[in-house]
Amino acid sequence: MVREVSESCVDSLLTEMVACYCNRFYANKPELAARRIEAIGYQVGHQLSERYTMERPRFTDHLEAIKFICKDFWSELFKKQIDNLKTNHRGTFVLQDNKFRWLARMSVDPSIDNASSVEDNSAPTPENKAAQAMSMHLYFPCGIIRGALSNLGIPCAVSADISNLPACSFVVRIKA
Repeated sequence: MVREVSESCVDSLLTEMVACYCNRFYANKPELAARRIEAIGYQVGHQLSERYTMERPRFTDHLEAIKFICKDFWSELFKKQIDNLKTNHRGTFVLQDNKFRWLARMSVDPSIDNASSVEDNSAPTPENKAAQAMSMHLYFPCGIIRGALSNLGIPCAVSADISNLPACSFVVRIKA
């Protein structure tokens, strides 16, 4: 029996988790909120990869494990494969999702920025606030990828790039 969770529930849970860590628990410390969100993603990815690889033999190399993440793992999470995989063959992989589902429905409330004065040049612009809000939501999937690869025996660092929305690229750097 396959157990699934509604996409809207996962979207709402992610949004609420990020809001709680950024606005309540670590309101003045965004770097601590980011680390905590990434750590939760790490645990989720670690456990999911354990579940999805239970019946499989161990992977023999990094590329095989990354291909598993791009095809099977991503398909289980998002019902689609990663759209593009690039590598420099020296331990860096770029996984590109051309329409990353968790960013598709995001919006920023413009009324928040109207409260700041026009003369205040140090106030963040709406674009900066939107980019910061989106980047906080990307720590969770980065943690998921890092946790899954860690469970497969591949220590790595994962970062995200959203410079070409709605596409999102995850950069995986394998630690030597």
